[in-house]
Amino acid sequence: MLHLLYIFVFTILAFIAVGNLIRNLIMFSFDRERTYPPNSWESANQGNYPYSSSKKPFTPHPELLDATGNLIKEPLLVMRSINVEDARQQLDYLYEASPGQKGESQEEG
Repeated sequence: MLHLLYIFVFTILAFIAVGNLIRNLIMFSFDRERTYPPNSWESANQGNYPYSSSKKPFTPHPELLDATGNLIKEPLLVMRSINVEDARQQLDYLYEASPGQKGESQEEG
């Protein structure tokens, strides 16, 4: 008898979970298609956006600013390509400069 009750309750919870999942997916799709007002939130806010009611100005993260305080418009991660020989020389230099390498050379001699 308890097995049937367990299966019944589990089935009800599964239907509720799937229903919530479908409803959330539909709401997210509608939210994605919504167009928001441009530029100024204060002038465009007519009670529709309660989270933007604060009059706090936008302050960017310090890592997004250059030395003069202007926003950086370049990629934050720039990788330059190097050839295999340059990479091998840099790795050899790091290996020879490591503290473990000095101890190994003293043991050999």
